[in-house]
Amino acid sequence: MHRKRLAVAVLLAAALTGGFAPVAGARQSDPVQRHLNLLVEEEGVPGALAYDGRRTRTAGVADLESGRPMLGSEGRFRLASNTKAFTAAAVMRLVVDGRIRLDDRAGAYVPQLAEHTITVRHLLKQTSGLPEYSALVDWSRPGTPEDYLALALEKKPVFEAGTDWGYSNTNYLVLGMVIDRASGVDFRTYIERTVLRPLLLDDTYWPASGEFTLRGPHARNYGVHPAYPEAGRVDVTELPGYEFGASGGLVSTPEDLNAFWDGLFGGRLLPAWAVRLMTQDTTDIGGRDVYPAGSRYGYGVASIPLSCGGSYWGHGGDLPGDSVGGGRATGGRGTVTVYTTTWAAQGDSLRHLQGAVDAALCAKGR
Repeated sequence: MHRKRLAVAVLLAAALTGGFAPVAGARQSDPVQRHLNLLVEEEGVPGALAYDGRRTRTAGVADLESGRPMLGSEGRFRLASNTKAFTAAAVMRLVVDGRIRLDDRAGAYVPQLAEHTITVRHLLKQTSGLPEYSALVDWSRPGTPEDYLALALEKKPVFEAGTDWGYSNTNYLVLGMVIDRASGVDFRTYIERTVLRPLLLDDTYWPASGEFTLRGPHARNYGVHPAYPEAGRVDVTELPGYEFGASGGLVSTPEDLNAFWDGLFGGRLLPAWAVRLMTQDTTDIGGRDVYPAGSRYGYGVASIPLSCGGSYWGHGGDLPGDSVGGGRATGGRGTVTVYTTTWAAQGDSLRHLQGAVDAALCAKGR
């Protein structure tokens, strides 16, 4: 999932090194392409892509074994924690419809939290203090959201609800449970009805229980498998995506993800006041986790400054086999998705991924 990602200790220990196929000579004068090339040539990323709605840039290969070219904007990939923005939009739909309130206690919907003061707003903003559950899970065996929440609740809160900010996938695990109770249907069904279908995101889907493969065209993914870290770097294309749930389970394409950002921030999903709440009731997170100075976190979306002025709103996500960045820029600079086929959320890899996002969005404003 994102930034407190799946099996945190495993991923931070992973050393993704080795030689990958070289990139065909691309124009180094294109800063977006340059960042993608550096991801492949210097950081050992097998394949990388940037899609800005008009143009697709790629580097590397989609499959190390066959050497087939990196896929374009139609390729499926795991959204990881970009899923949180979809979940947050669905929660805000419930708020708009008067079915829940932001200051409702989460325990009104999730009995395991009955003794806690955590609210829906705390969950959306990552200010609940709930410990991270993903590093506690045995990913070789399926479990329920209740099982996973129980693991987190065995630990002491990281801080008192509302007193600090701390990224935790547990917040969005719980929000999925809130949607279940408040909507009367499974959160996957509710998000399909209120987010995916209205925006015609036909290539975005929830993996079924027990489904490990990706449907349709896709690149292979490489990294340290959270259930078998002793194997080192392996092909991790097949993962238990259903288990990642409301915090990281969706599969999509660059085209669909861009369309989601445009739909959310363009007012096609929610009334303007609801989107303003998502983007104005924020916490300064600059310099924390992977966020650069000036970043802020709202309701399942984050604002990151652009080098050319303004900022972009999106989320980002990481799994052992991929990293995703991008979003929709302010000032009419457009939307972009940058995707890598291995974890690229640290050091120079992260710098080049974020650099490709910045370069693509800033180029649109020139």
